[in-house]
Amino acid sequence: MLYLKNCHILDEASDFNEDILIEGKNIKLIGKEKIQRYINSKIQNEKIDTNNSFKEKIAENKFLHEKNMAIDKMKTLDLKNALVMPSFADLHFHLRNPGQAHKETLLSANKAALRGGYTNFLAMANTDPIIDNLQLLENIKAQNDQLSMCTLFQAASLTKGLLGKKLTDFESMIEKTKFFSDDGRNVDDEKLMEEALFLSKELGFTILDHCEDEEFMVRRNIKLAEKTKGRLHFCHISKKDAMQEIIRAKDKGLSITAEVSPHHIFFDSSLYKVNPPFASKKDRKFLIKSIKEGYVDAIATDHAPHTAQDKINGAPGISGVETAFSLCHKIFKEEDMSLKILSKLLSGFPGRFLNLSPKHIAEGTMADIVVVSERKTVIDSDDFESKGKNTPFNGYILDASIAKTMKEGVFLYDNEQNQRKGYQ
Repeated sequence: MLYLKNCHILDEASDFNEDILIEGKNIKLIGKEKIQRYINSKIQNEKIDTNNSFKEKIAENKFLHEKNMAIDKMKTLDLKNALVMPSFADLHFHLRNPGQAHKETLLSANKAALRGGYTNFLAMANTDPIIDNLQLLENIKAQNDQLSMCTLFQAASLTKGLLGKKLTDFESMIEKTKFFSDDGRNVDDEKLMEEALFLSKELGFTILDHCEDEEFMVRRNIKLAEKTKGRLHFCHISKKDAMQEIIRAKDKGLSITAEVSPHHIFFDSSLYKVNPPFASKKDRKFLIKSIKEGYVDAIATDHAPHTAQDKINGAPGISGVETAFSLCHKIFKEEDMSLKILSKLLSGFPGRFLNLSPKHIAEGTMADIVVVSERKTVIDSDDFESKGKNTPFNGYILDASIAKTMKEGVFLYDNEQNQRKGYQ
């Protein structure tokens, strides 16, 4: 058992101070008094009936001994009112595997995710080879499972080879993934996209849509989603005009969803190459306004690790999973937005999207949590767990970072143990 004392518990529905008792993989109890009663009940020596048979006495003595041993092994950690939130789930992650281990290995990707507070991520299919068949899908999931770290949800490509010419065989993969995306590319053929959206409704999968020429493609695909009743999720929206189209569609009752990225709400008007590009201050402010008004469903990192040479050669992307929470925390504080909303965008909605167990902190739920340090932190990409050191935010001083990440009752990341530089 693990007894977490003095927690500031915060999720999309709750914000209060209490103690947490974790037993096995789950949150057993919340509340100082309840936990104390439970502990007392386990350490109280029950009287043994003298009329019991000798074997019954032995069995009961063994039971009491095991209970006392469990208490002796209980660890206590005083968090001193640190924020405790549900761990995060990333809906847009470039794993770079198979075929691109020079950019990221499975191990470095998992370690980076845990350092950022993420215990689940949805990886894109633009790998080498492209994940467009069942064998590749099963192979990468099996390799990641061997690490016993983060849970991988792997998207398959919407079209064979990401070429936009022929749809992949959805039915052969539907038992292993519910997510398909031609990440980084449009499906320019309108009839093909319409067919894909129709099949998404029929087979029960979701299309993650990366829109080049953002405003036009968002408008076109909303029209197709309305026609087919297909399941459509818009990735990393960056422009005001595109978000306005999404807002109009949501107000009409369309069941589309949309995400923004941390760097697009934190930064604007930069030449640092990302895809979609950094937009204007007007665009960034409108994204923040849309978050406040409840039109944004998720914040997803679009973690895109590259080598230094990749960036020199013009590759777009940010190695963002380790800094995502810190960037968001700063913007939410500056804009006077509740961290309950941030928890919804990082944990609550993404958890429901991936059909995870409830992403809130309550008795009986999986003990997947993060502990937040609300102390000044300096971004230093040399300190990243990711092999990708590509970020425009080196040297930025932020107000919070992830101190610990727990998955299924075990702390898999602990900043204090890692003794990282750059933290005060």
